[in-house]
Amino acid sequence: MPKTVDRLPLPFAPPGTEVALTVHRYGRPGARPKAYVQGGLHADEPPGMLAALHLLRRLDSLAEAEAIPGEIVVVPAANPVGLGQRVLDAPVGRFDLAGSGNFNRHYPDLVDTSAARIAGRLTGDADANVAVIRRALKAALAERRPATLADGLRHALLGLAIDADIVLDLHCDAAAPVHLYTGTPLWPEAEDLARRLGAAVVLLAEVSGGEPFDEACSAPWWRLREALAVGAETPFPAACLAATVELRGQADVRDALGERDADALVAFLQDRGVVAGEAPPAPALDAAVVPLAAVEMVTAPVAGLFVPAVGPGDPVAAGDIVARIENPLAENPAAAAVPIAATAPGRVFTCLDRFVVLAGDVVMKIAGDRPLPGKGGKLLTA
Repeated sequence: MPKTVDRLPLPFAPPGTEVALTVHRYGRPGARPKAYVQGGLHADEPPGMLAALHLLRRLDSLAEAEAIPGEIVVVPAANPVGLGQRVLDAPVGRFDLAGSGNFNRHYPDLVDTSAARIAGRLTGDADANVAVIRRALKAALAERRPATLADGLRHALLGLAIDADIVLDLHCDAAAPVHLYTGTPLWPEAEDLARRLGAAVVLLAEVSGGEPFDEACSAPWWRLREALAVGAETPFPAACLAATVELRGQADVRDALGERDADALVAFLQDRGVVAGEAPPAPALDAAVVPLAAVEMVTAPVAGLFVPAVGPGDPVAAGDIVARIENPLAENPAAAAVPIAATAPGRVFTCLDRFVVLAGDVVMKIAGDRPLPGKGGKLLTA
């Protein structure tokens, strides 16, 4: 089936303007498996948008060759609202300047409203149960009425992805290797994705806090199983593999990297039967797979100049000095530095790429191998 491209206008755009998503669709609508891929939900994170553009070029060729038996939906720039935001000539694509916060938070919780539609309708047929659950999730979302432009964006994106078998949300960090966030119940099923992308770290949580996009798609499957008290006699698979894919650092915008990522995504889609053809052998898994609750968010204790002593990939022990904050206004230069020590062993996987910081700024993330004491609730940064 030929490719189609849709423009999806968003509600509540400012008077005299239009804000719209561009949606690329491949394969037959309703075919399985369905994959949804988006880039740039944080509109100041370009590596995901570049990878999505290279992916589109590959999918265009595959569509011409009638090699897409499944359905694929790609939104290469998932945040036209953020793309239009600039402050003092700097793009601001992570947060909604109108006040709704992080564009990758606050997605609607559909569990309670969809559970009422599902109760009493499940059988011993796994495929039929998955279809019932997907219809209930779509109906629950359709009932909601967004009230702002940013909420309209969230509603539209979730509507495109909520019934997908695979959801990949392409992001990047400040300075980092490739790493993934996904649901604990989806591991080790998602290992092929980590292998294809060459992930250095995989971070697992059932609930990470803040309602990010990927969890809005995947977490209803295990939360509904619990809410409905489904027994072992009723098949209730986690039928949406969703992941936030962090494609290195914000400055890693090069065609060679974007092409590599697109090739990896095509190979993964071939592995999953969304795209026809046999992919080359996947590399071995070379990732630290850790609970998200084991990640130490290293924060600046005071304002000043952030001077890292270690970087992404470096191992650290508890008590190691990983950075210092220098006070350029100190009257005594010998007392200008405040050291920052790791509280637990692990491996650095992200590092801030700006070096004038305020007290409380997260300057580094260290992946340990066991949950940290007192870690719970919101496990993600703002």
